Order: sequence, then C-alpha cells, then structure tokens
Amino acid sequence: MREIDWAALHAAAVSAATKAYTPYSGFPVGAAALVDDGRLITGANIENAAYGVTLCAECSLVSELIMGGGGRLVAFACVNGAGERLMPCGRCRQLLFEHAAPEMLLDTVSGIRTIDQVLPDAFGPRQLEDYAARRDTAGRGEEANG
Repeated sequence: MREIDWAALHAAAVSAATKAYTPYSGFPVGAAALVDDGRLITGANIENAAYGVTLCAECSLVSELIMGGGGRLVAFACVNGAGERLMPCGRCRQLLFEHAAPEMLLDTVSGIRTIDQVLPDAFGPRQLEDYAARRDTAGRGEEANG
C-alpha cells in the first residue's frame, strides 16, 4: 500500500471547504481523497433552499471521481470550515464504500480507520457480485440435476 500524506490530504479538504456553498446552514464541509491512480480529488457541500436536494461534500467528491475517469478511493479526509475533522454520516459512509478500494483509510475524529471499521457489515457492489455468482452457480447445479 502507498504511503499516505495525511497532512496534504487534510490541507486539500480544508481548501475544498472554502469553496462550499452554505447560505442556509453556514456550515461548510470539505472533503479530499486519494484515488488508486494517484489523483487527489476534492469536494465541498453545496446547499439548496430545498434541503433534501443539498449535496454533501462526499457526493461532490464522488462526482469528481466519476467525471475524472473513475477509480477507487484509497484514503479520505473530511473537515468543517474551521479545519476540524468530521466523521462522514451513515449515508456518506455508504457512498464512500461504493467507491472504496479494499481497506480504504479514513482520517476520522477517533484516528485512522478502514472503511470496514466505520461501516461494518456493509452492503455494496461486492456483495451483489457475490450474490450473482452464487445464484449462477446454483442455477447451473439445478440444470445438471434436472
């Protein structure tokens, strides 16, 4: 696994928070991540008067990931406008899990944690692939016995 420059990742998240659009909450959030191809990507929260369509910093970051060619997230940091570490909410942990490299690392309020530690027993693409493989294997077994 590559060496993670956590100070640079934190600084990128702090910089991203300065670009947040938060006219309603006044609570800017910035996120930064290292991608498995070496790219450093960022995101910031973008609020909307209809709160339900507000974009969190993690959504913004994942949008940049996909628009930039995809890949898997290797390391992640999230901060508020004062540069203090934030723990992604459950929804955002699920979003990160969807795009995480195995053993992705997060800089959390309680230290460096893996994605599996912050979202144990998660459900995502790997579980769907495992289910499809078991279903296909079971289907072939039934045909052989039929």
